[in-house]
Amino acid sequence: MAHVRPAGVLAEGWAWQHPGRPAPAVADLSLTVEPGERVLLLGPSGAGKSTLLHALAGVLGDDDEAWESGRLTVDGGSPRDRRGRVGLMQQDPETQVILGRVGDDVAFGAENLAVPPGEIWGRVRAALADVGLGHLPLDHPTTALSGGQKQRLALAGILAMRPGLILLDEPTANLDPEGVLEVRDAVVRTAAETGATLIVVEHRVAVWKDCVDRIVVLAPGASGHAGGVLFDGAPEAVLSEAREALVGAGVWVPGWTPAVRRPHPVAGSPLSDAGSPLKHAGSPLRDPGSPLRDAGSPAGLLLSAHDVGASRTRGTRRRPAPPAVEGVHAQVSAGEALAITGPNGAGKSTFALTLAGLLPPLAGRVEASTAFAAADSARGLRAVVREPHRWRAEDLVTRIGTVFQEPEHQFVTSTVLDELRFAPRQLGRGLGRVDELAERLRLTHLAEANPYTLSGGEKRRLSVATVLAASPRVLILDEPTFGQDALTWAELAGFLVELLEAGTAVVSVTHDDEFARTLGGARLALGSGNVGLSGVAGAGTRLNSTIPGGRAVPGTPAIPGRGEA
Repeated sequence: MAHVRPAGVLAEGWAWQHPGRPAPAVADLSLTVEPGERVLLLGPSGAGKSTLLHALAGVLGDDDEAWESGRLTVDGGSPRDRRGRVGLMQQDPETQVILGRVGDDVAFGAENLAVPPGEIWGRVRAALADVGLGHLPLDHPTTALSGGQKQRLALAGILAMRPGLILLDEPTANLDPEGVLEVRDAVVRTAAETGATLIVVEHRVAVWKDCVDRIVVLAPGASGHAGGVLFDGAPEAVLSEAREALVGAGVWVPGWTPAVRRPHPVAGSPLSDAGSPLKHAGSPLRDPGSPLRDAGSPAGLLLSAHDVGASRTRGTRRRPAPPAVEGVHAQVSAGEALAITGPNGAGKSTFALTLAGLLPPLAGRVEASTAFAAADSARGLRAVVREPHRWRAEDLVTRIGTVFQEPEHQFVTSTVLDELRFAPRQLGRGLGRVDELAERLRLTHLAEANPYTLSGGEKRRLSVATVLAASPRVLILDEPTFGQDALTWAELAGFLVELLEAGTAVVSVTHDDEFARTLGGARLALGSGNVGLSGVAGAGTRLNSTIPGGRAVPGTPAIPGRGEA
């Protein structure tokens, strides 16, 4: 791989404030990154890490209402004038998929940099192999990729550009455990072979601490007001000397797991009530008139999947849609958690959307229990419809709430407060729980902010809050802990535990094993390796036995192993 000229970074008293925000996202930042250095950038959710990366990539925009002060340069000039020198991988890989075929998408950046045509496709194939997508044909449709595969694709596009400065924003957040190491090693290898400067934002330190020269921690500031650099030094020195402060700032320090509040601690669990970051216990946010358990079904059964095949494409009679997953059996019961795990491309998100009633099953059936399906039918004297994908929108949103993998896909208004109020207003309900939701999920100070200007962790918490505002009895979350620092992770996990205790069913698509253990319940393991568009999870996939430290769903047969999570 050809050597590149590494880029240098300089910030002198730099600050940036998004339009409509009461305080800067980053303030008083002074930092130097020498050409060829590898830096791990840490800090709590909302400390301005993503804003800094976007600024260095020259993509913060030219909004007249934004406010900027101080100096920020790449190679001594404005980042906007150095865009060809910088490659940025954003938190949401969906926003970086440009073209319809895998090969074309990876080639896009190199083509725009006028790389000779004879060289481009060699770079494309090498980059795809580096990130674990080398098995896909170059004409494989990008729409058929999972979220984790799209994340790898975005990284491949950056590697093919061979920039002087590589910026990675949570590059491994949506990847399975094997993929995390594969992608990390690809990044480190590329930086070593090309000499490029590397800045990585990643909440979990252990993955990167041995691969970087420095750790820089941004100060959390007060009321969301970031305040420059808190720590800067060699990894071992920062992690040793500043451990207590890092824990207090919510950094995922190796060997430390934040305590999660449990109304009823599980024997043998490593987590306890001590030191819980939850502001107060409070009561779970449910409609007081909604029953907590489905007395008309065995063990509070709400949803069941029978031999389900799922796909995001519908196909035709002549060319049926290939399944992303098939032969799946699962049960969702009131007050129980279900973790859907498996490698990238195994069909986890597609199955979750089918279970949520947002996609019709390709095969088999998803059914609601009679009592659950009839919950709101009395007012219209309608016949009971048991298939969730046939429910009216207003019935679906109050029964099954879905938090998408990409938070932006749920935003429909221009302020955080309006997002929280949207569902209750559409349902003709009062707004009494909106303030409590904002307080519990630490969104109060962002009430007037545009949702699209939030940090990745803040966007995730807002997407959860908007769904909870409709008080659904089943909550389905796709990668709910993506982008969360340790304290906000514990707050969210503790909040979901409270909802479970109150009778809400919680289904999570996750690679976060500690999160799955914290919620307890059962596990549905899909697939046994990376699969493509026509890939299939093992036929007859069933619920795993109890997750250690959690609650079992009665009568669910076991599948060996927990390695997929």
